[in-house]
Amino acid sequence: MSHAHRPQAPRHRRLRRLLGGVLLLALAGFAAAWLDYRRHWVSTDDAYVTGHLLTLSARTAGTVVEVHVENSQSVKAGDPLVRLDGTRARFAWEEAQAQLGDTVRRIAALYSDVDKYRHAIEARQATLRRLQHDLERYRGAAAEDAIPRQQLQNTEDQIRETEASIQQAQAELAGVHALTDGTEIASHPAVLKSAANLRKAFLEYSRRLIVAPADGYVAKRKVQVGDEVHEGSPLLAIVPLEEVWVEANLRERDLGRVRSGQPAEVSVDMPGHSHIYQGRVEGIHPGTGSLFALLPPENTSGNFIHITERVPVRIALAPEELRRYPLRQGLSTITRIRVGDGERPLLASDVTARHPANRTAVYDREGLEAERQIDEIIRRNARPRPTSTASR
Repeated sequence: MSHAHRPQAPRHRRLRRLLGGVLLLALAGFAAAWLDYRRHWVSTDDAYVTGHLLTLSARTAGTVVEVHVENSQSVKAGDPLVRLDGTRARFAWEEAQAQLGDTVRRIAALYSDVDKYRHAIEARQATLRRLQHDLERYRGAAAEDAIPRQQLQNTEDQIRETEASIQQAQAELAGVHALTDGTEIASHPAVLKSAANLRKAFLEYSRRLIVAPADGYVAKRKVQVGDEVHEGSPLLAIVPLEEVWVEANLRERDLGRVRSGQPAEVSVDMPGHSHIYQGRVEGIHPGTGSLFALLPPENTSGNFIHITERVPVRIALAPEELRRYPLRQGLSTITRIRVGDGERPLLASDVTARHPANRTAVYDREGLEAERQIDEIIRRNARPRPTSTASR
């Protein structure tokens, strides 16, 4: 029995040696591949999809009377989202219109007073010249006792009275000039002040309607019909998904060779989503995550524990891939960056603010209607300035 098994012993040893050699080669190959990977790639699973988040707040106080959207609904820039009751704001707006009209009429009357006082001065100066001429004649006649001395005295009194009335009219004219010189009705300070009040009242009235500042999807809607909101009260958020990116939180020891412009690969940690996104490093944050935390570390207190910090790295994704395979903000990803020696500085950044979510034009027109009303009120209530000889 033992003689029958002896020939198989060398065969088993050779098989074990062969398997051991294959295993060593596999381990060596794996180690070489791993070293090569570590030399050319930096990876992390502490990476998330993020993007713009537009939080909308009430721009004036009021009661919510209409809510036009629900969570996850798609909206376009300028679409109405929430409407507030505007009764009190409308009353204030109408009062401001009336106040502007009254101010324009009062200022127009001031400009008319300029000509009125000029004409009064001219008339009194003519009267003064006539009285002075009469006085000369009366003095000659009084010397010959042709007229009573009382008539001469009355003429002298009338001259003094006329001179005083001319001085009074000149003082009143100077006061009007102080209020009108260097301005027109539309540019008068009182009119400008009333016009500013009208603009403010109109904006309060128009801002009862909250519109979408950019294209996106509704999220975090917490406003309900009947809510009493104040200026600055949060209502909902708009999430634009046309541009999202990945924030990969790399360990500080992995940042040495990471530079802007390096290619990256991103896979989403979501079942059934096997697409690998091709990305590019856009920039590296100027500080670690703990530095910008709500309670930043206070290492000088003595309770220091050395912890490997992480620095957010922004990875841009191709727009065409996002259109074909859309992502949601907050998704977990596995991100790896192909690193190299690189010649770009460590702090170089390719991040820009050209995305439409960084600007909006939906509020540019809200003051145009107020300007149109101001021009109309001034035109309707301002009488044309006289162009008489006295005003010239």
